[in-house]
Amino acid sequence: MAALAAQAVLAGGVAVAVPEPPAPAPTPAPTPAPPGGRTVAELLTELQRLYREAEKATEAYNATEEVLKQRQSETDRLDADLAAARLTLHESRGAAGRLARQQYQNSVDISPYVRLLLARDPQQALDQGHVIGRLARERAETVGRLEGSERRADGLAREARTALDRQLTLTERSRKERDDVRRRLGDVERLLASLTAAQLAAIAELENDGVAQAQHKLIASGALKDDHKASPEGEEALRYAVRQIGKPYEWGAEGPKSYDCSGLTSQAWNQAGTPIPRTSEEQWARLPRIPLKELRPGDLVLYFPEATHVAMYMGEGMVVQAPRTGEKIKISPIASNPILGAVRPDPGPPDRHRVLR
Repeated sequence: MAALAAQAVLAGGVAVAVPEPPAPAPTPAPTPAPPGGRTVAELLTELQRLYREAEKATEAYNATEEVLKQRQSETDRLDADLAAARLTLHESRGAAGRLARQQYQNSVDISPYVRLLLARDPQQALDQGHVIGRLARERAETVGRLEGSERRADGLAREARTALDRQLTLTERSRKERDDVRRRLGDVERLLASLTAAQLAAIAELENDGVAQAQHKLIASGALKDDHKASPEGEEALRYAVRQIGKPYEWGAEGPKSYDCSGLTSQAWNQAGTPIPRTSEEQWARLPRIPLKELRPGDLVLYFPEATHVAMYMGEGMVVQAPRTGEKIKISPIASNPILGAVRPDPGPPDRHRVLR
């Protein structure tokens, strides 16, 4: 392969060596088919398929977990509201009972007019009637509040039951998706375990050659123009991502010790003060899309037709990414995977230029 000349990208105040896109490597000599009848190219294709399926399952799991967090918050809020409503209902019932007893104790079975005629102290009778009337009005108001509290408590109870049912359904879906991820990663591990060291080395060389050729083709096409200036938020997000280099990929992880692909990009932008969706599919669906020729450091590059992988653009045709299970966060050519497109979390104007030529 062609020698790599180092370029420096300043991120987080640290100059990171970034290789220039290598020239396409010569086509390697045919490799004898390994045991099992499959060529190195076929094994690479199979591995890439398994990795892609595992990442797709991971992003589905991540999406369900995000909805589950929202449902949990909704359930907690409804439970708190229901507890408060039940306390209010209990207090309203107590007040209604007290007023009913007071009204009974201050009332007789004769009309206020007759009571006034028979009273030794007409003024006291008038006062007593006034008290009875006031108690009756207070009781009517309390009963009204009681009925309102009952309706609110009943409504909140129904909402809480519905929210709990949705949460249980999502929990079961999350469990199934988690098991699906584990099963697909098990397929990857079994295939890798079946290969010899020589086969693994041949697969890695073939994959690197493919990436080098794809990168050369992309650069030669002019799809990537001169790097644009990063925004302050983009610089901050990129600095965060670069500081994570060397940490392991772990599906479903959002840091700080490990990340999956969208866990890295979402946390980087959250740290920059611009929250973005958790999953790569949602990042592609909800963030503003931009052409590759307008890429600036901090923008996100999405891969594969289903947007199941994402990386952060660094400049000079390179990205920082959490690649896949078994690997660590690293700097890679932008064409490491089939590019779907790019999105920009912060559509505002850029500031200083952090990429040094």
